[in-house]
Amino acid sequence: MNTSSKMFRQRVLLSILFLISRLLCPSFSVDTLSPTQPLTDGQTLVSTSGTFALGFFSPAYTSKNRYVGIWYNNLTVHTIVWVANRRHPVSEASTGVLTLTSKGTLVLTTMQNSTTILWSSAPTSMNNPPVAQLLDNGNFVVRHSDEAAKHVAWQSFDHPTDTLLPGMKLGWDLTTGLNRNLTSWKSPDDPSPGDYCIAMDIRGDPQLVVSFGSVRKWRSGPWTGLGFNSIPEMVTYSRNGFSFDFVNNNKEIYYSYEISNRSIITRLVVNQTGKTERYVWMGQHGWSLFWFTPRSQCSGLDSCGPNGVCDPFGSRMCSCLQGFEPRSPRDWDMLDGSEGCVRKQPLDCRNGKDGFVKMVRTQLPDTWNSFVDPGIGLEECQSRCLMNCSCTAYANSDVRGGGSGCILWFAELQGLAVYLTAGQDLYVRVSQLELGSSASKSSKSGTIVVIIVIPATILLACATCTMWMWRKRKRNKDEANHHKHESEMKDKELELPLFDLNVILEATKNLAPENKLGQGGFGVVYKGEMGDGLEIAVKRLSKTSKQGIDEFKNEVMLITKLQHRNLVRLLGCCIQEEERMLIYEYMPNKSLDAFLFDFGMARIFGGDHSTTQTRKVVGTLGYMAPEYAMDGVFSVKSDVFSYGVLVLEIISGQKNRGVYHFDPEPYLPTKVWKLWNEGKISCVIDPSMSCYSYSMNQVMRCIQVGLLCVQANPRDRPTMSSVVFMLATENAPLPPPKQPGFAAEGDYYERGHYETTSSNAQNTITELVGR
Repeated sequence: MNTSSKMFRQRVLLSILFLISRLLCPSFSVDTLSPTQPLTDGQTLVSTSGTFALGFFSPAYTSKNRYVGIWYNNLTVHTIVWVANRRHPVSEASTGVLTLTSKGTLVLTTMQNSTTILWSSAPTSMNNPPVAQLLDNGNFVVRHSDEAAKHVAWQSFDHPTDTLLPGMKLGWDLTTGLNRNLTSWKSPDDPSPGDYCIAMDIRGDPQLVVSFGSVRKWRSGPWTGLGFNSIPEMVTYSRNGFSFDFVNNNKEIYYSYEISNRSIITRLVVNQTGKTERYVWMGQHGWSLFWFTPRSQCSGLDSCGPNGVCDPFGSRMCSCLQGFEPRSPRDWDMLDGSEGCVRKQPLDCRNGKDGFVKMVRTQLPDTWNSFVDPGIGLEECQSRCLMNCSCTAYANSDVRGGGSGCILWFAELQGLAVYLTAGQDLYVRVSQLELGSSASKSSKSGTIVVIIVIPATILLACATCTMWMWRKRKRNKDEANHHKHESEMKDKELELPLFDLNVILEATKNLAPENKLGQGGFGVVYKGEMGDGLEIAVKRLSKTSKQGIDEFKNEVMLITKLQHRNLVRLLGCCIQEEERMLIYEYMPNKSLDAFLFDFGMARIFGGDHSTTQTRKVVGTLGYMAPEYAMDGVFSVKSDVFSYGVLVLEIISGQKNRGVYHFDPEPYLPTKVWKLWNEGKISCVIDPSMSCYSYSMNQVMRCIQVGLLCVQANPRDRPTMSSVVFMLATENAPLPPPKQPGFAAEGDYYERGHYETTSSNAQNTITELVGR
């Protein structure tokens, strides 16, 4: 039995045992504990509404240790949200007893040894009769027995373990010195403090930080007034019932969240690998991962070193700030940017000759070494930076209402990254020489524009002549330049590893037939296993294929630029002897084409392989987001568009045919959107849907979510986590969908963004042409 199956079996058995214990073991009918009534193993406190329970538990089927904890009372999955005695469990041979003293202190001992204290709450100075009560929000409080008394002497919310519930504070009480932070469990069957901790770093501009011991692994960035800078999606979540609160004054610095819809159950957890995850309860489907971080190699991390800029969608992930160059060019060429960048020209602060370059849509640098003044604007912020020779950059501290406040940085800039649509402006200090260089570049650009507007007739004649000569020369030199192209690809153009042919042959057992995964228009795909156990998929270009070295190079360059966490990862290529191969990560569960039509978001091989042999790199326009198909702009919102098309295909039972101005069949999202507006949406629903127990409300909600996903403007589309939220909460209102992308058939062809290429079939397909 493999490890995952064994863990699943253990979880099932644990859940069954938990439910049986709920039925067989006695429990208090109240939610309070008094000095005269201790809590023993087998008994539980239950909050008034029945949402939470407190008692003794074992974290896994294999563990015999007992802990006092709080869990969700009515969920089928036993989920612990707080543990008292993390470091000192009750052993198997003992029976635990939780007692409330007359002074208001909770004490955990055993029946066998009442003098040895395994855990206790902080001492209180209560002189009146206390009670300990489990509240409906999951907080376990010690208070005065008089219901009218609001003072809480102690509460579990001030001592969280690995979980942050709605209403809990993550941060500092500056008056008492209390630091509320989350610490991971050591393992799934051991709740003792693990290696990872998420806490509020109050140095400079406060931010949340995940640490591994003393090493910082992730940061949230500073609070911008709308959310944390490194978590731009928080703005979207606030529209889905989440409300976030950040308090920063002379008494407290903390973050918390609330849920407006009380039917939604959610929790924030730091796990054993250091990831911070938000889960939402999905009823019979259990816990669903709603959000997690880090979400990319750039988000909240320092992947490109001091003064380096991380771009997850760039052809190279790391680049240098303007006015900087790699500290270690050798490492930089090997795609290792961890050493960062250094200035090309030193600053000239004392002579007042420094200036600033503006970066847009940035993940701000680490703010532990920054200074914040919320009372001044951007102009005064710049003046203060210029007056201090140690100041390296500045920005607004609050992005609301056009921006206000001031952050100043006083050291090298670390953790910089760029976003496609989010982020904020950052002004980086550079020398006057660098500013002059920028001006010179702008002047040269202007010259180029003048050259371009020469008389059209001369340009057309030159272009025609040049094209004719180029085609003739290309035909004559294609064969002679074959090996030269390969060498150039190896040396200059391919920014990914090159695999040795012998290594690939060994991994695939000499391209054995039993390792064949499939065959396309340009060759065969084989499964292989590297020496370190890594499973790969090798696409071998057929020697009889009409795809030449240029087409192979185009494919490599395209996929290299489309590296993305939701796409199959290209590991490298092999261009040795007469072989041309692409090496991908292996997908053990196949891809969607095995389950839904002949689907592909950006198919490289073209359409129907039985009738088409294309020589060009193509994409399936029916699934590509318009901003990607038109301008090559690719983001997570492109994934959302493709997902929306799939939803509409599943519900309608119809295949999206793409966008062709001569196609008699309407574009599927357009068809569904029009029927939605006309109140005739039932016409698009696949009749076979009636064979299943889906309510019409569920189907209509799925259609609306699908239409929201395929909206033309990426900013209007929800994130995938928001899609999960929409589908999971049937009562939450949804916005009306706007016009889908590619709604006006033929419009994009007339704008000249596509070039039609021929094939040996009668149909035509389209090639994406760079602008």
